[in-house]
Amino acid sequence: MTERRPVLVVHGGAGTHAAIAGCPEARKAVEEGVVQAARRGYDELRKGGSSLDAVEAAVMSLEDNATFNAGHGSCLTLEGAVEMDASIMDGHSLDAGSVVCVSNVANPVHLARAVMEQTKHVSLISDRASAFAEHVGIGTVNPSTLITEKSLRRLHSQPQFQASRLDDFYKQNPGSTGTAKDDNHGTVGAVALDSHGNVAYATSTGGINAKMPGRMGDSPIIGSGGYADNRCGCVSTTGDGEALMKTCLARQITFLMEQGRSAQQAVEEGLSYLQDRVGGSGGAIVLTPQGDIGISFVSKGMSWAYVNSPQIHYGIYHGEDNTEAV
Repeated sequence: MTERRPVLVVHGGAGTHAAIAGCPEARKAVEEGVVQAARRGYDELRKGGSSLDAVEAAVMSLEDNATFNAGHGSCLTLEGAVEMDASIMDGHSLDAGSVVCVSNVANPVHLARAVMEQTKHVSLISDRASAFAEHVGIGTVNPSTLITEKSLRRLHSQPQFQASRLDDFYKQNPGSTGTAKDDNHGTVGAVALDSHGNVAYATSTGGINAKMPGRMGDSPIIGSGGYADNRCGCVSTTGDGEALMKTCLARQITFLMEQGRSAQQAVEEGLSYLQDRVGGSGGAIVLTPQGDIGISFVSKGMSWAYVNSPQIHYGIYHGEDNTEAV
């Protein structure tokens, strides 16, 4: 088999990135975060690591960075708790793993990979996922260490948090799952192609701000939060989780690539379907087994970065394509 040139793409979530508007320091933190994650994942590929190694390393970098809504710094539930979701998938075997509503693991994507490789299952939930983490030697942390001042301020700013009782709020707002504003889509993710031609994806999130406790978004759902298949490519999505679940956006995009669309055509068509069918907002990063890259979003912004040459490309808003040396 001919060796492929490795490629790594990351995103830091779709939305307005309201916190960086008019704040160069905040914008710099977002840009540096996605560039660092891209570099971390690409380093795995350069030293011969697999696409799985690369997406895991890249997403762990973003989970460790409180600038993003995953791992440390995750959005909080209406009760002020951390509940994180993550998934990962191997395009060679279609093996996949995910975790849902995890509160005491610093890197949920690492635990998702353990579920994939050390169990016969695809997904584990909440306390049982945490118990599995301890069983396989993945350390747990005090959930309070994952909460930041920023995440607390973000929660306290929401009207539903002001409700005197949680059940009163749900009676007044039936069906509410928290806010899903355009600036609230902080999912992070990565897709990669290794030198053997194998693709993989990983996605991780703290969910939407002030969400109903126990809410599961799209990120841990194979086919919604991401998908990987060596026959067509890999995708990691971000955005309005309920809309992404209803449209199975990641699988929709890979299906379009199976039909002959380029990566860019597929992601744009998939997002157009998302908007037309359910009015959702979001974005996705896409990669084919040939190294063709697609990046698109139907929101005011989505931080992204990719490496497929001696340069890292990155941006946040439509029309941006900044570069720096690897």
